[in-house]
Amino acid sequence: MDGTRRGERLADWFDGRLGIHRLGRKYLRKVFPDHWSFLLGEICLYSFVVLVLTGVYLTLFFHPSMNEVTYHGSYTPLNGVRMSEAYASTLEISFEVRGGLLIRQLHHWAALVFVAGMLTHMMRHFFTGSFRKPREVNWLFGWLLLFLGLFEGLFGYSLPDDLLSGTGLRFVDGALLSVPVVGTYLSMSLLGGEFPGDDVVARFYSLHVLVIPGIMAALVVAHVLLVVHHKHTQFAGPGRTERNVVGAPFLPVYLAKAGGFFFLVFGVLALLAGVATINPVWAYGPYRPDQVSTGAQPDWYLGFAEGLVRIMPGWEIDLRGHTLALGVFIPIVVFPLLLAFIGVYPFLEARFTKDDREHHILDRPRNRPVRTGIGAAWISLYLVLLAGGGNDLVATRLHLSINTVTWAVRVAVFVVPAVAFVVTRRICLGLQLRDLELVEHGRETGVIKRLPHGEYVEVRRPLDQARRYTLTAHRQPAAAVERARTGPGHAAPSGPDPESG
Repeated sequence: MDGTRRGERLADWFDGRLGIHRLGRKYLRKVFPDHWSFLLGEICLYSFVVLVLTGVYLTLFFHPSMNEVTYHGSYTPLNGVRMSEAYASTLEISFEVRGGLLIRQLHHWAALVFVAGMLTHMMRHFFTGSFRKPREVNWLFGWLLLFLGLFEGLFGYSLPDDLLSGTGLRFVDGALLSVPVVGTYLSMSLLGGEFPGDDVVARFYSLHVLVIPGIMAALVVAHVLLVVHHKHTQFAGPGRTERNVVGAPFLPVYLAKAGGFFFLVFGVLALLAGVATINPVWAYGPYRPDQVSTGAQPDWYLGFAEGLVRIMPGWEIDLRGHTLALGVFIPIVVFPLLLAFIGVYPFLEARFTKDDREHHILDRPRNRPVRTGIGAAWISLYLVLLAGGGNDLVATRLHLSINTVTWAVRVAVFVVPAVAFVVTRRICLGLQLRDLELVEHGRETGVIKRLPHGEYVEVRRPLDQARRYTLTAHRQPAAAVERARTGPGHAAPSGPDPESG
């Protein structure tokens, strides 16, 4: 009993100074809806936590220096080879630090899953329309996290100074040099001299472990706080409206599920790190400007950027004594524009549909065929460019001419997204008609019945009320919201949803 009273007094002391009881009563019982797709955001968060923890461990042993040393370590094939301190310390982490190789691979796998999780998470928000008012700012925070994550990955795999990462750094240097007028100055400033420079690893190290992670951590906190501030979105269903949230409380139900899921994500990443080799820098050797790795490819999330450069014709023009390398400059302009389109899409959709209402109920993608078609077109363009980034591997594996592959990708860049949009939109409209048939006629049972006058018909089972409500909920919101605004005595204006077909 004495221990209980002491605990109460301690809790009262903190509550009197920090208001913990009021905060806990308000937020610890906050309701969260339950749907498997919401776990995508948790995968991003938990992967980020693993990245931070493993990154802190790796910084204790990594030396971000381009100074040349002669390697004398436990990896015999490279003994006596001249290399940078950065590469030598990476070998030391891999072969001599206890658990170093496991942590290195865990860090790299977590990075891949983190970016994949962010992209998938954003696409889930895109296709369900959860980016709409009042969540546009939070969408921008998520988009910035994805954008920064791409460059964080680039800086990270450039640090070991192996032959593969050096080849990628040569690509970055070429992109900077293609910028008209100031390209040379940008390259010299980043590298600390002519390629490969003396300061690039140290500068990338500062960006990778300090600047970008700090910005990303702030964005993650802001992102989560806005999720808490705005009530959580939910899919349509009985009892779910724009004014409530149906689900389980944060404490203890959601917290227990989230804690268990963290260890599940961590366990899968650890399993991958233990059994699947990734980025074996010892197999590539130290970077030398006169060598290039065979089949060199960036990590998957930057493959589309390389695809833009590989399929672009090698156009060059001379303008007032300056050579404009359009074959590189145009792709590096298109690269951020592709990402920027996704970032500003919520504002474009709101402008064209003239929809300024708040939305807390998610859309089924089939009920927004235009938006779903645009998303499918964007993803198809990304996949086409990803194939273009590996045109040499595609040509080798399929025994084709690399020129044939390159031209096929060039044509596909314009054709495939258009076809994907049209086909996806038609599929969505077809699924809408199927839902309408289910609502009106019920579900097929496979039972054939003969009518008294001799006709054979199939017996259909009517849908239950909950299912009917879910399938027809997207036809109700505009009228319901208008009635809530104008009051029960006013009629809501009628008319089709501007994005329903």
